[in-house]
Amino acid sequence: MANNKLELTWLGKDKPIKVEPRLLIENPKLSNIPANTNQNTDGSCDNLLIHGDNLIALKSLESKYAGKVKCIYIDPPYNTGSAFEHYDDNLEHSIWLSLMKPRIEILKKLLTDDGIIFVQIDDNEVAYLTVLMDEVFGRTNRINTIVVNMSNLSGVKINAAILGKRFPKIKEYILIYSKNKDRYTLKIPKISKSKWDSEYNLIIPELTIEEYEAIKEFGLENFKEKFEQYSLLSLNDFLKNNKIEISDEWKSENSFRIVASKPNKALLNIAKSLTFTSAMTILKTSQGLHKIVKTDFNRNTKTARIEIVFARDNNEVFLGDHWSDIVTTGGIGQEGGGDFPNGKKPEKLIQRIIKTSTAKGDIILDSFLGSGTTCAVAHKMGRKWIGIELGNHAYTHAKKRLDAIIDGTDLTGVTKAENWTGGGGYRFYELAPTLIKIDSFGQAVINSEYNADMLAAAVALHEGYNYEPDQILFWKQAKNGESSYLLTTTRHLDRAFVDSIASQMTENEFLVISCKSFDALVSNLHKNIAIKKIPQSLLKNCEFDKENYNLNIINPPVCEGDEEDE
Repeated sequence: MANNKLELTWLGKDKPIKVEPRLLIENPKLSNIPANTNQNTDGSCDNLLIHGDNLIALKSLESKYAGKVKCIYIDPPYNTGSAFEHYDDNLEHSIWLSLMKPRIEILKKLLTDDGIIFVQIDDNEVAYLTVLMDEVFGRTNRINTIVVNMSNLSGVKINAAILGKRFPKIKEYILIYSKNKDRYTLKIPKISKSKWDSEYNLIIPELTIEEYEAIKEFGLENFKEKFEQYSLLSLNDFLKNNKIEISDEWKSENSFRIVASKPNKALLNIAKSLTFTSAMTILKTSQGLHKIVKTDFNRNTKTARIEIVFARDNNEVFLGDHWSDIVTTGGIGQEGGGDFPNGKKPEKLIQRIIKTSTAKGDIILDSFLGSGTTCAVAHKMGRKWIGIELGNHAYTHAKKRLDAIIDGTDLTGVTKAENWTGGGGYRFYELAPTLIKIDSFGQAVINSEYNADMLAAAVALHEGYNYEPDQILFWKQAKNGESSYLLTTTRHLDRAFVDSIASQMTENEFLVISCKSFDALVSNLHKNIAIKKIPQSLLKNCEFDKENYNLNIINPPVCEGDEEDE
């Protein structure tokens, strides 16, 4: 076999995308740099919020940030075939893979040698994506496939099960890869684990609707006689007595929860005659752990029941690869403000990812930023961050969320857990337009929107030079290494101009001049000066005038033969 490499193959894989690296243009009106924000010596800010196609933006970041990003979390469109409010998520597998591969390749380049990438995905593409990640990162760099609970058994999921069509789907996957398996480390957290005694299961069945409503409205005092033998407390009293903060997940007008203060003989007698199974929530108390379940109200029979379990003892274990302890429903839609209920990931989930893989000051990157959760959590945790988002919600959601974090008005998510009170800043960038356009005669020309400085910076980016204009020698406009320079100019080059520059150069210096036109005689005048004509010299490098490589395509192109096959 000519090629014995194990890889995933799909239609169009052999036609790689040549992405144009664009300039990132700061929009000062949208940047948020408070006066007391720590800035770099060059006046820049570490945090970047970028609006634009993430493939183009990642290519633009490559020259400056290659090998500098410690942790990447992405939550790409899941290719489910459903059209969401903010994401039109309907792509044929080959197109999805063709657009994901170059993104993953650049993301790998951006990682530090000890960096880690987390990719969250669901059932639709997890198998394909795993093989693709194996191919790009190497199978030996696959760390884990995490299963994380992302919803409850309710609604349409239950309807599908009732109809016998599928098991209800409540989980997603997080693929974790290292750039170098010999360099990375993970800080695996410990979580509390209780040993539950089934003798202490308690169900109080068949509350009438009158009793149920009275409990909701007046509490247990009016039914003291009925419940006295069970030593029951209202949830509020229980939390207050044990100094437990009431979190958003417990606030609900549709349910009333109570817990037992302690097990007793009456509880044991009832528990021995009853059995049940249910998903439960754990609260930590000074005496150990108690499992608590909300009342289930049956509107048909007009009855309700209360389920309680006691923890006998408690111990800590390392967190495994099934993350069932992070609450992903309830108040998640309200985290950070803004109406983005179906697209947000819980801040606690991102907090765990960042805690296990980074330290303060490390750079975190999310190139599918959405409502801004990753950057929001990174900011609260004292990490540097880069967020990229194509959609308009870069302005309407992510920016507003980050502004609230900076001014200290965001009290949601992990704000309290991280003791965040405000501060920091970011710069808002937008992608420059394409450098080369096709005119009305079909000729490639420099985009008229580029001024001389933008043109010089853009050509430097294309040629792999750092745009650093020298304050004395104008021809030292961009630099690569110690003695290699690039000059981009719109003037016509003649012998006098080139000779003038050559007279200022030392023997070990080399210069490339990119220009629109030049005399034929000057191209080989000096061995240490090379001359290129733009835009012709750039056309082979990449494709231009491509505004996005959007993964969110509603109607993918039909491959030849599809209609006939159908």
